[in-house]
Amino acid sequence: MTDSACVVVRHDGCVSVVTLNRPEARNALNSELAEALPRAVAECDGRPGTRAIIITGADPAFCAGFDLRDVRAGKRSGANEHPGYWGPFPRTRCPIIGAINGAAVTGGLEIAVSCDMLIASERARFADTHAKVGMVPGWGLTIVLPRLIGPARALQMSLTGEFIDATTALSWGLVNEVVPHGDVVQRAVALGESIGALDEGVVSEVRSLYRDMSARVVDDGAFEAENERARSWARRRFG
Repeated sequence: MTDSACVVVRHDGCVSVVTLNRPEARNALNSELAEALPRAVAECDGRPGTRAIIITGADPAFCAGFDLRDVRAGKRSGANEHPGYWGPFPRTRCPIIGAINGAAVTGGLEIAVSCDMLIASERARFADTHAKVGMVPGWGLTIVLPRLIGPARALQMSLTGEFIDATTALSWGLVNEVVPHGDVVQRAVALGESIGALDEGVVSEVRSLYRDMSARVVDDGAFEAENERARSWARRRFG
């Protein structure tokens, strides 16, 4: 399992919990953490007993974004360092649930929106400060965030750098639920256990279908494609 002190991994039955562990730096992404996170996610995904992966941070923050000391030192070039996928972690067979325990800023926001669903602590806050520090998103933020909260709200976040709180994030559709701070990981684990209780093949197919359909224009062709996938699945499973 991942041997980096900046990421802590624990397994709770069918759920694996990955914790960003640089609390003294508000879990900012230095070179070590940026490499350890996708490695930990891939290792959890490869564990036969894991059916869902939780991403969270060591209090008080979820992730404060990229460590600017590394950026200024030239350790973060913005290039894709993980051939075969884009974003903070690789494609997985397991759904990924973000347990947002505090501020999720810039690169931390990109990690959050790369999850399949988000449970937020009442202390969670969200901001995109790329423009404030003279950078541009490169982990899919401008693709995913507008689909979650709408183009105008996404652009507002990116051009102002203003924070939104957990209640606003819930009303905008950025997070699925807001829970008391002490319950955020527990609630995420409960969702993972609910996923783990279902047939793994069905979960994988439904998740894949959602991803594929989200990229399509809503027209008759999209409905036809979904229907064909459903019929194909029924033929494979039930003859």
